[in-house]
Amino acid sequence: MTMPDDPGSPQPDRGFLFGEQRIAPGTQRSFDLPISRLSSGQSATMPVRIVHGTRPGPTLFVSAAIHGDEIAGVEIIRRLLKRVSPKALSGTLLCVPIVNIYGFVSNSRYLPDRRDLNRSFPGSPRGSLASQLAYIFRTQVIERADFGIDLHSAAIHRMNLPQVRVSHDSPRAQELALVFGAPAVITAQLRDNSLRKVAADSGVEMLLYEAGEGLRFDDLSIRTGLNGILRVMAAMGMIKPKRLPAALPVSARSSSTAWVRAPRGGICLMEKRSGDVVTEGQALAIVTDPLSTEEEIVRAPFDGVIIGHATLPIVNRGDALLHIAMVERHDTVEHRVNAISDTILGDVMLDEDEIL
Repeated sequence: MTMPDDPGSPQPDRGFLFGEQRIAPGTQRSFDLPISRLSSGQSATMPVRIVHGTRPGPTLFVSAAIHGDEIAGVEIIRRLLKRVSPKALSGTLLCVPIVNIYGFVSNSRYLPDRRDLNRSFPGSPRGSLASQLAYIFRTQVIERADFGIDLHSAAIHRMNLPQVRVSHDSPRAQELALVFGAPAVITAQLRDNSLRKVAADSGVEMLLYEAGEGLRFDDLSIRTGLNGILRVMAAMGMIKPKRLPAALPVSARSSSTAWVRAPRGGICLMEKRSGDVVTEGQALAIVTDPLSTEEEIVRAPFDGVIIGHATLPIVNRGDALLHIAMVERHDTVEHRVNAISDTILGDVMLDEDEIL
């Protein structure tokens, strides 16, 4: 007869341990991780929401606002938490809607010392503010997870086509990137001291979602992100939606991108924008100035799809104007990108359906 404490027998779920507290199966809890004190003396904390399911499964972390002005992910996580029920969940959903609370409340990409949090990993418990914040996020969130999704937007005065970025050495993440269903999937190298790099070093594969514009919400970016996370959770066996939309067309895939830059200072008149498919030599923009009739045409350096563009028409020489991805199947990419965007905006099943 097998004894209850036999290591070979199934063990009851005693809850998900976070800090010194356990979250019981089928429940959710909110935490505020202490970071520091503001100059006013008030406490600064990192908000964490944990949803622990009734059945065993993987732990997925979803984070946003590592750059404080990239706020679309904050709304994506808010909607995600409304739609995922702990009673119907397998595994654990670990959400951090605002990683960089300092940047978020000041509408800034950076921390007060002007450091970029996404270049401050793995962090240190006794380093700069950015380093300490990175250390807390790494030890309390990343290292507790089996997989991760980090949500970003373009910098201020830029707009990104919804896209997923994944590394070459992440086979599971590459598979789930296609499941996510964004218009574009970009395979990109890991940057030193970035969240993606430290996660990989910790054995945690992840996706980085880029969409929209800093300090702005837009429906396509938010719905693509929300539905993408739910699709990934379904593929990981964490949820079983009662209804799933029809399969999306295959995302545009690329492993090579380039920025097209302003040849001179002046005023930029955009001819093309994010989501547009372009061919080599095609006119993308015109740069002129307020006091002249001279115009300089900016042309595409190769065939591809625009995955990001500047929204501020006042430019200096060398400013990034358009970000172009060289795609694998250029002949069909326009149809696929448009079809994915139309399906996402027209689909209500995952975005507004019953709690999962």
